[in-house]
Amino acid sequence: MNLQQIVSDAIDKKGNTKDKLIEILLEIQSRTEGNYVPTESLKMISESLDIPLSKVYGVATFYSMLSVKKRGKYAIQICNSAPCYISGSSDIVKIFEEVLGIKMGEVTQDGMFSLEYTSCIGACNLAPAVKINDKVYGNLDRNKIIEIIASLRKGGE
Repeated sequence: MNLQQIVSDAIDKKGNTKDKLIEILLEIQSRTEGNYVPTESLKMISESLDIPLSKVYGVATFYSMLSVKKRGKYAIQICNSAPCYISGSSDIVKIFEEVLGIKMGEVTQDGMFSLEYTSCIGACNLAPAVKINDKVYGNLDRNKIIEIIASLRKGGE
């Protein structure tokens, strides 16, 4: 299915009103290979909903659950808030980079995983914590990270 059809279907499904913008962006992201909202789709949305392109882009880049860059099937968002940082999130970043063989902002060659920073995910009691898609993992160390990645590679959650 081409991008124009994906955008059109998303607008038809969610509604052709300005208040549905986030829902439409999420729908497009869920149906796009690479788990992201292609920048070309932003202009289509802007025109269809009569919203300035700058506002559509602003929304698409503001919320951490949305991305205008390709992501892996499993988008690993590493919290960089103060509690996680103090609890060793920089060490967690290094472990994820080592285990996955990529750097922050990259996607694994098989398209399975991507790494990115995010602001607070509301799991300060579990610091250092990460969010992978919609699930939070906390109190991380090297062994837990290896187990999580192995489980996800096998199709687990």
